[in-house]
Amino acid sequence: MSIESPALVLGPILRFVDSTRATVWVETDRACAVEVSTSTGQSGMEQTWDVHDHHYAVIQLRGLPAATLIDYTVTLTAAADVGEAGVTVRSGGRLHTASDDAPLTVAFGSCRRGDTYDDESLKAIGADGLAGLARRVEAQGPDEWPQLLLLLGDQVYADDPSPEIKALLRERRASRNDPELGEEVLEEICDFEEYTWLYRESWGVDEVSGLMASIPSCMILDDHDLRDDWNSSLDWRKTMEQKSWWRRRVIGAFSSYYVYQHLGNLSPDELGKDALYGAIRAAATSDEREKLLSDFALLADSEPESARWSYVRDLGNTRIIMIDSRCSRDLDPERRAMLDDAEWKWLSERATETSARHIVFGTSLPYLMLPALHHLEQWNEAVAQGAWGKRFAKVGEKLRLELDLEHWAAFGNSFRDMVGLVDDLVDHPRPPASILWLSGDVHCSYVARADLSDRGTERTALYQLTMSPFRNPLERPIRVVNRVAIRKPIVKFMRFLSRRAGVGDVPITWQAQAGPWFDNGVMSLRLDGDQASVQIDHASTGADGTQRLTRTHEMELTP
Repeated sequence: MSIESPALVLGPILRFVDSTRATVWVETDRACAVEVSTSTGQSGMEQTWDVHDHHYAVIQLRGLPAATLIDYTVTLTAAADVGEAGVTVRSGGRLHTASDDAPLTVAFGSCRRGDTYDDESLKAIGADGLAGLARRVEAQGPDEWPQLLLLLGDQVYADDPSPEIKALLRERRASRNDPELGEEVLEEICDFEEYTWLYRESWGVDEVSGLMASIPSCMILDDHDLRDDWNSSLDWRKTMEQKSWWRRRVIGAFSSYYVYQHLGNLSPDELGKDALYGAIRAAATSDEREKLLSDFALLADSEPESARWSYVRDLGNTRIIMIDSRCSRDLDPERRAMLDDAEWKWLSERATETSARHIVFGTSLPYLMLPALHHLEQWNEAVAQGAWGKRFAKVGEKLRLELDLEHWAAFGNSFRDMVGLVDDLVDHPRPPASILWLSGDVHCSYVARADLSDRGTERTALYQLTMSPFRNPLERPIRVVNRVAIRKPIVKFMRFLSRRAGVGDVPITWQAQAGPWFDNGVMSLRLDGDQASVQIDHASTGADGTQRLTRTHEMELTP
């Protein structure tokens, strides 16, 4: 009997890599065994597990030689007991294991729409920063590759998908009698199946699939992974929870995020300790797995302390702490915080326990906004909490939603806590050489240098590095707002306004040293010994239609 060969639906995607270990994520079209074999002799095999008729595996590789370029091959076997029948072999990619002494380059950014690359889309939203990075990597030698790709949120747009996905959604809605899904979400993603379309569209295209197969990646969620302004305020949550479709969206968003993004963030050891992952693999049926994910998703949304999306990557002398700045918020107006108590405790412990020379905070929302916008958000939070009376408090909450005033500056408790944490880190006999915040979200890119007002930081470079978008440019009128947000008269006025609302000074100052820019692109952080530098590249389309990157700016990050 002939057995039809299995095929890859998405992947391979290279996720975790250190000096001796790696994980490779795949989605296949049917149940099969997935083996990853390396040119250095190591291999790993996993049986797929399925949810909602989709099949997945995370293959672990151990015992890899450090600082080595390794080719790998993916083999899918549908029926291992029938000779060669039902076997598919596919060249996977190349991975470069880490070296503790080598320089580290981290390419990063956020906000990437999955639209096609036809002439209309390229004209409307421009070239894709990741496609440009993929083209560059393809032409480079492995020693020039970034060692890590950070995707800092809005990997997918559930509330504003591409025209192609919207057409599929309208067709699906029309074919199903589903009164919960009315006109409001006619063209929005609402369940696990529909989220799979987004991921396949985003990472499955030829222009970026090779990059995803060969450069390790870290990811963190932001609002469009679920819906615009997610968890911006308690009022926002109360409104959403009344929607008939909201529960389904939550289940689809968190279930798919866990499968497509979060599992790959974990090291092999962390995968072994993850209780949900163990339960999913041990479950006897897809129905059991779907219920496990559904229950987990609802609990993660209603009780954020039940799930931790934040995590750590250690590479050489650098500690990267990826921070969930969306799900773990405390939205109580009396104690509003970007991170709840449990999440903040975890973060501060991870930052203070290490002797790494570079501490990198990956947070989808910029910690240090352009100065005038920072003061605007401080003013808004104070007014929303009653600084100008109850009537203005209601106006403040409305403006918070209308103007997207929900970054770290709009959560003053957490902003001050971070200053205190940095103060603790630099108050050390051998402080870090750099403390850096890598962020996206705001659809512009800039480099801001910071100083602690109450303490010299002669030995520690403090910088906010913001890169957004990969591919989703800001509307032109809003670009003007960002340009004036660094002008001294505007900054002075907004600072005056925030002081009138009772906002006190914070013991940190900063100013933009480069930018803002608004084109699609990628930013790269390079760490070499105690030295840090940054390069900014923007995407464009060549005369031959290829998408490429062009260097816009580079600078040393000095104390």
